Amino acid sequence: MRENALELHGICKKYGGFALRNVGFTLPRGTVMGLIGENGAGKTTTIKAVLDLIRPDSGEITVLGGHGSNPSVREKIGVVLEDGGFPSTMSAVQVSTLLGRAYKNWNAEQFASYIEKFGIDREKAIKDYSKGMKTKLNLAAALSHDAELLLLDEPTSGLDPVVRDEVLDLLYDFMQDENHAILLSSHITSDLDKIADEITFIHKGEVLLSEPRDELLDTCGILRCTADQLDALDPSAVRAKRVGAFGCEALVRRDGVPANWSVEPVNIEQIMLFLTRGEDAR
Repeated sequence: MRENALELHGICKKYGGFALRNVGFTLPRGTVMGLIGENGAGKTTTIKAVLDLIRPDSGEITVLGGHGSNPSVREKIGVVLEDGGFPSTMSAVQVSTLLGRAYKNWNAEQFASYIEKFGIDREKAIKDYSKGMKTKLNLAAALSHDAELLLLDEPTSGLDPVVRDEVLDLLYDFMQDENHAILLSSHITSDLDKIADEITFIHKGEVLLSEPRDELLDTCGILRCTADQLDALDPSAVRAKRVGAFGCEALVRRDGVPANWSVEPVNIEQIMLFLTRGEDAR
């Protein structure tokens, strides 16, 4: 049985008008988990709780067998935050110097190799970078100190398709080591179709599902039917439904639907939409 890189149990955090409510999931080593949800659902708050940047009101978080505030644990975490980064006046050279002081295992040669590969001007100030270049710089930093766990908050948001694929290729290379793990927050579900092993869906501060991606897609589907047909199903077979004037459509568990009924394949985006906008979502 694989060791877990990350465990969250019963995480609650309330501030302002928002709250995380009993958030929990586990991320085994050798696994990429996609953390999905609408903007404001709690994805960034969850990642910041893992990093001990915010303190939960209750619950327990274990990161690489320890706590996110432990310096020896933080050494092994690579981070890309959507709303964070380095001072805008710094250059890539200055970033390397800074991180060389922060990480015992900082690999300046590896960082320089990434910078060259990405075509980043080593002397240019970060404020003059494009969004794609900033993302690549942050990823280069996250990958250059022997991290075992990557925590990535919307790393492909706002990037063109070519740059997004380059980023996903980097993550794929990182995962060639089965001791590694990635928690990848994203609302771009097509990226998760390419790389995620597990999907955790958070909505209004609550986890609605946390399951292996392939199992989720294999066992669920979309049923288009009449209201009477929908009512005839065992309620446990219906994860969410939409009832309209001209019929119904439902996100269903395939094993709860008669074999002679047509159930269409479903993708991650459709599941997310059903669970957020459908009725009786579960």
